Amino acid sequence: MRLSAIGLLVTFGIGLLWTPLVVGAQQPNRIRSIGVVGNFDTMPVTFLEELQRRGWKEGRNVHIEVRNSTGLAERARTFAAEVVGLHPDVILAEGVLALTELQKATRTIPIVFVHVSDPVGQGLVTSLARPSGNITGFTLYEFSQAGKWLEALKDIAPSVARVALVFSPDNPNSVAYLRSIEALAPSFPVQTMRVPVLNSADIERALRTFAREGSGGLIVLPAGIWDARNRKVLIELAAHDQLPAIYMQREFATEGGLLSYFIDPAEQYRQAAEYVDRLLRGAKPADLPVQRPTKFELVLNLKTAQALGLTVPPTLLILADEVIK
Repeated sequence: MRLSAIGLLVTFGIGLLWTPLVVGAQQPNRIRSIGVVGNFDTMPVTFLEELQRRGWKEGRNVHIEVRNSTGLAERARTFAAEVVGLHPDVILAEGVLALTELQKATRTIPIVFVHVSDPVGQGLVTSLARPSGNITGFTLYEFSQAGKWLEALKDIAPSVARVALVFSPDNPNSVAYLRSIEALAPSFPVQTMRVPVLNSADIERALRTFAREGSGGLIVLPAGIWDARNRKVLIELAAHDQLPAIYMQREFATEGGLLSYFIDPAEQYRQAAEYVDRLLRGAKPADLPVQRPTKFELVLNLKTAQALGLTVPPTLLILADEVIK
């Protein structure tokens, strides 16, 4: 869940340019600092609330510096160097782009990551149980999840025979997603097509081309490019071209997309705040295991299903964590 920018201003006193928060600590005469690099429209509320619950109080003992890289590699590189240069006590990294650049910039400042797939395979940590070095956190993806996306899409739209895998080539996680979906696709059976996009023009051109042949559906992979504007473009095109779609960000479903199935982001940020708290109190990243996701949520937009002429099976309605009417 996210608050609006106005809500954050009121609740946490964050300025329009993300002026720092000040929150809880171990040494009363020293304000501790947390650096944050990631893709944020607004700072996750559950992260802030969990910090407060653990005693890090605004205006008293913590200072948070946030940089929004908006899914762009160059911005991630610039902001990683900038945040490391501030010498925070702990850094929160959202996404693999931010984490990769932060790893290059520091091997000493403790880093907690969220929304990163396969950190071992990408050389970011040595193992999940004993990450070693200065990095630990929470993974984004279980490879078996690919079957869930395909299953949910075929359940709600049995006529789908072709599936466009919409992804950003700038996201290093994309390869793992693509391979796992493609490996399972023949068992459903559907044909898959890779559709790389970087901006709204790419989205429009690719979906128009894909929709011409009919019997199509979409699986939309997570990426930093999915800001409010690009989400709107994709949702509207999918509706216009009658393309059933499942997304990996719940915002798509709440804003008019058909389905979303992914980790519960609120829970992952709450867990990240717990790790940040432990690091601020003296724990070492190497002693905190990297954790896999344990909670997933299925969001179904019933209004969109009806507009697409789809009959929602009762089993899907029962499984849905949230049904938007």
